[in-house]
Amino acid sequence: MKLHFTGLSDSGLIRSNNQDAYYTDPEGRFFIVADGMGGHAGGEQASHIATQEIHKYLLENWNSSKSSSQLLEEALLRANEAILQDQHNHPERADMGTTAVVLVFRPGEPPWCAHVGDSRLYRLRESQLEQITEDHTWVARALKMGDISPDEARIHPFRHVLSRCLGREDLNQVEVQQLDVKVGDRLLLCSDGLTEELVDENIACYLQESPLIDKAAISLVEAAKQHGGHDNITVVIVAVD
Repeated sequence: MKLHFTGLSDSGLIRSNNQDAYYTDPEGRFFIVADGMGGHAGGEQASHIATQEIHKYLLENWNSSKSSSQLLEEALLRANEAILQDQHNHPERADMGTTAVVLVFRPGEPPWCAHVGDSRLYRLRESQLEQITEDHTWVARALKMGDISPDEARIHPFRHVLSRCLGREDLNQVEVQQLDVKVGDRLLLCSDGLTEELVDENIACYLQESPLIDKAAISLVEAAKQHGGHDNITVVIVAVD
């Protein structure tokens, strides 16, 4: 399968800096989006550490005999350790952390993804958008248990409270899953700066409105800004041809 891909990040309309980070491998082997938190410097540092460490670990072990699921889990746990070490070296950043969502395409294996936090992976197939990852938040768990409705979840005051993120001593589990991908699919990795502003129906419309994924990425970011742009906005689109 042949992949076309693009990435775009914007600070939005409210924040003065961008605490998101992303990476698209030039060879289309893996893709990363991270959304940092913990103050002006801390969040930016955490997302960049995570992106760099995951990138480095995947490159170093890409041709190893490790499975994709093992590779992803170890890459994210390595990133967690690097952030913890930076917290130790810089106590002023002790509260920093970051989400991460990672997608890999290795030869001879189906695609796999891993995530921690509420940065998401979506799949658009034949005009139907499906959220592949499940947010690691209190609100997502309450929604799954039926304690709150989807409409309540979108405006709940605790919707940003993460139950899991990189940069925590107690992180011992990473969500890893195999993906079902077909020719014609479009995959979207994004930070919550997009999903806070746009409902899934709108995301689907912008994601498929143009055959050019660069244009689709711009449309998504601009739409999120038009709806408020309260947070940093990052999107990575992968088209499967």
